[in-house]
Amino acid sequence: MGSLFRSEEMALCQLFLQSEAAYACVSELGELGLVQFRDLNPDVNAFQRKFVNEVRRCDEMERKLRYLEKEIKKDGIPMLDTGESPEAPQPREMIDLEATFEKLENELREVNQNAEALKRNFLELTELKHILRKTQVFFDEMADNQNEDEQAQLLGEEAVRASQPGQNLKLGFVAGVILRERLPAFERMLWRACRGNVFLRQAMIETPLEDPTNGDQVHKSVFIIFFQGDQLKTRVKKICEGFRATLYPCPEAPADRREMAMGVMTRIEDLNTVLGQTQDHRHRVLVAAAKNLKNWFVKVRKIKAIYHTLNLFNLDVTQKCLIAECWVPLLDIETIQLALRRGTERSGSSVPPILNRMQTFENPPTYNRTNKFTKAFQALIDAYGVASYREMNPAPYTIITFPFLFAVMFGDLGHGAIMALFGLWMIRKEKGLAAQKTDNEIWNIFFGGRYIIFLMGVFSMYTGMIYNDIFSKSLNIFGSHWQMSYNKSTVMENKYLQLSPKEDYEGSPYPFGMDPIWQVAGSNKIIFHNAYKMKISIIFGVIHMVFGVVMSWHNHTYFRNRISLIYEFIPQLMFLLLLFFYMVLLMFIKWIKFAATNEKPYSEACAPSILITFIDMVLFNTPKAAPAECGVYMFWGQHFVQVLFVLLALGCIPIMLFAKPMLIMQARKLANVQPIAGASSDAETGGVSNGGPHGGGGPHEEEEEMSEIFIHQSIHTIEYVLGSVSHTASYLRLWALSLAHAQLAEVLWTMVLSIGLKQEGWFGGVILTCVFGFWAILTVGILVLMEGLSAFLHTLRLHWVEFQSKFYKGQGYAFQPFSFDAIIENGSAAVEE
Repeated sequence: MGSLFRSEEMALCQLFLQSEAAYACVSELGELGLVQFRDLNPDVNAFQRKFVNEVRRCDEMERKLRYLEKEIKKDGIPMLDTGESPEAPQPREMIDLEATFEKLENELREVNQNAEALKRNFLELTELKHILRKTQVFFDEMADNQNEDEQAQLLGEEAVRASQPGQNLKLGFVAGVILRERLPAFERMLWRACRGNVFLRQAMIETPLEDPTNGDQVHKSVFIIFFQGDQLKTRVKKICEGFRATLYPCPEAPADRREMAMGVMTRIEDLNTVLGQTQDHRHRVLVAAAKNLKNWFVKVRKIKAIYHTLNLFNLDVTQKCLIAECWVPLLDIETIQLALRRGTERSGSSVPPILNRMQTFENPPTYNRTNKFTKAFQALIDAYGVASYREMNPAPYTIITFPFLFAVMFGDLGHGAIMALFGLWMIRKEKGLAAQKTDNEIWNIFFGGRYIIFLMGVFSMYTGMIYNDIFSKSLNIFGSHWQMSYNKSTVMENKYLQLSPKEDYEGSPYPFGMDPIWQVAGSNKIIFHNAYKMKISIIFGVIHMVFGVVMSWHNHTYFRNRISLIYEFIPQLMFLLLLFFYMVLLMFIKWIKFAATNEKPYSEACAPSILITFIDMVLFNTPKAAPAECGVYMFWGQHFVQVLFVLLALGCIPIMLFAKPMLIMQARKLANVQPIAGASSDAETGGVSNGGPHGGGGPHEEEEEMSEIFIHQSIHTIEYVLGSVSHTASYLRLWALSLAHAQLAEVLWTMVLSIGLKQEGWFGGVILTCVFGFWAILTVGILVLMEGLSAFLHTLRLHWVEFQSKFYKGQGYAFQPFSFDAIIENGSAAVEE
């Protein structure tokens, strides 16, 4: 079977490369992305490997590039991204790249340091300018109002008593700036520490100032403090230092202050010119770097990935050859050999590389080829568990069954159209949307599942047409096949009056989907839909589970597991068919043989309950007496068939429980093999491990204890028997969610939109517009998003538990090839992993 239905056949190969050609060959393999290397030095410390110095050099180059990227983003400069992936540079080009990055980093750091120094100087001059302006106002006020009473108030009673008549009182002062939010605490501290013997004046600086360290805008205030004596001066300066206030010299003479202010203004103008030139030079450097930054990142990460991979290799005794082991897809060995030849030619080596296939008993990794369409469906399967090697892959079947089962629960032509259009829009715009590379996780989930969303919408439109349901209303395309024998108004107004299938029904089935008359059927509509959707849920569920059991037949035949094929697959299939598929057949028999237009014993009144019939069948009960002229059974010999089916189904249970362990025990006795603990039962039961007969794996594993085999088989049998009942009931969620979705849609129509439709006149148009907007928001938010998510999760559960549990083990590990595309997409973290 093709690789679409099973994982690729893998081979473990040994690769011999000349030292001078190893770099180029690994580079070609990275571009190809089809080789998973194994670490041949697991016990060697990462710092003791051969190419650790090269990896460190790459780390240093990445650090410099991240620094450049941060500075470019800080200035809002767009980075050129052509979408192209340059080839990995040759080892000798590393020196040129290092020199380029070193030059750019040093130049940028020097420019930043100069700009920071200039900004700091500019800030100091600006603060000094504001100090000179504000303090001039303070001094003018003090010159006009200074008198002896004010001196007494400022210096206290002790200072007044100390001042003798005829002696002039001389006050000292300091001026500076402080952050505005620190000013109240600063003022309180001055008052308490100096005991009220200082006088503080402050004024706010209206325009915010730029902090040269981080570029933030800060608000500051100018202050001037008057005091007397050196002791208070020392105390005031210590308080200013504690509150990180900046003090500036301020002359006492008005003429000196004016002269200093003029000098400050001249220096500010000069600094503005120099700062502008510095910023222009910095911008030119960053613009030039932004043009190549993406390509530089790609080159450095490729170099680092190559040397990181070379560290996984072994050196031979001559130190001239590198030896590697790798998993490769069997079909791509020739492609890999061509890539190795290209790498050898690029390096100029005369010795060709050698790729030898090795024999191994290890389980190979699982590799399922995907494209942009199948990738999302494969991700759903891998989220449950990566398939064992060469195990049947459920993804191809999930492409159809997943959106179909979703649509059974979400069936609405209108809601499905909204979902399909959203998915189609993402598909049509996928190149542009993929190039944006947003970090929004929710959007990435939607975009990654665009094909799933589109198919779910299309299938929901189909089931919506089957249900004849569009926004809780019906489409009358073919006209109704029911004819009213009563007066129309009488039928519409009387909710207890029903149409008779014998007299009011034409007798021919509706061409497609449901008859639109069921939309106005009232309470009878729910009864009819319940019966219909409940039965199709069980039908789809049993078919889905039978298909899952049949898939296990493919696994057993491929792995040549004859014991599991005969003593597991056949009893499991018989158990499911004899009980639950028979119940499905009873539904079809009831639909075919019983009708309202038939005469007894096949009239509608004589139709038995399928549930009661199935319960009586399992319990070997005799059906209760039917009404007069009605039969007890649906067909001749039904009781005998049912008893036979139940006995055969019960007989399958001990076969599933004991046959396989007993045969294994018998085979061990014949082979005289002593049990050794710790093996996998798969190697025992089929004689072949999960690796299969085509590559990697075999009966080399240790055997498992017989007690563990019996326990494992008992758990497996009990799980299957009980699970068959619970899983069948679990498919009733298809009916429950479909009914809930239809009822919610009807509630929104009745309680929201119909209110706007009943309004008349121009005012009614305004009301209808507002009501329609509210209804549309609720429809998209609740019925499409929330109900869609609920149906998606229920569908996922049906596939993971009810379907895949019948055949899918999911005990493998994923194939993780050395690929530059994956490394670049995931960033440098992928290289470390």
